[in-house]
Amino acid sequence: MKYGQTTTYSELADAAGKPSATRAVGNAVGANPLPIIIPCHRVLAAGNRLGGFSGGLGRKRKLLRIEGVEWR
Repeated sequence: MKYGQTTTYSELADAAGKPSATRAVGNAVGANPLPIIIPCHRVLAAGNRLGGFSGGLGRKRKLLRIEGVEWR
């Protein structure tokens, strides 16, 4: 994903050809050991809600604001 671009867990599961694997995508994203280098903060929950983030939601909000991303 490019700077300022987001996706959802569901969209990633669909792109992997496993539309029912949304939870597995969430687990994989949550296990990301390099959340700044591999920008998992750009992955949002359904309806463009924040969802979770290993660094905490406050940090996720801050990173998304820096990139100019809006969410619900």
